[in-house]
Amino acid sequence: MELRTFDLEGPFEIKPRKIEDDRGYFSEIFKMNIFAERAPMVQFVQDNQSLSVRPGTVRGIHFQTEPFAQGKLVRCLAGSVLDVAVDLRSGSSTYGRWVAVTLTPEEANQLWVPAGFGHAFCTLEPNSVIHYRVTNYYSAEHDKGVAWDDPDIGVDWPSISDPETLSAKDRNQPALVDLPAYFDVKAN
Repeated sequence: MELRTFDLEGPFEIKPRKIEDDRGYFSEIFKMNIFAERAPMVQFVQDNQSLSVRPGTVRGIHFQTEPFAQGKLVRCLAGSVLDVAVDLRSGSSTYGRWVAVTLTPEEANQLWVPAGFGHAFCTLEPNSVIHYRVTNYYSAEHDKGVAWDDPDIGVDWPSISDPETLSAKDRNQPALVDLPAYFDVKAN
């Protein structure tokens, strides 16, 4: 299992090793001891799964505020997605910056999106399914977002990104400049 880090402190990609033969493969997808080297004190409490039928479907940029802030460990079970993490920690030297990873079932790779980061994805194929483990329970009252196409964030979305796929909630998210300071870099 390999961990790949980014210029943004917090998110990382997990790339499991596959042992393959003519029958198929075996892979250790998650090992807490290796994960805890980069993200200590994390406890997962809920697993979620999402199907997006159309390629180009954009979901996000979502996050939850305290005391229900969530870290998310995201993987793709079918199709493929461009998965994005955006630093929303006020006072961070990388505030508003983002990282992205293409997640596929073949790679079995995962993206860790810590609390204090927004999360979004765009499906690259039809019938894409993502699974994510979260560190806190869903709370509608603490469910927030920021505009997926905010130029101050500048996510380099794939050309197939289709704004028509946005939910009503995602069509009306605030710009980064209008976002309250929900997270402090010192607290995360």
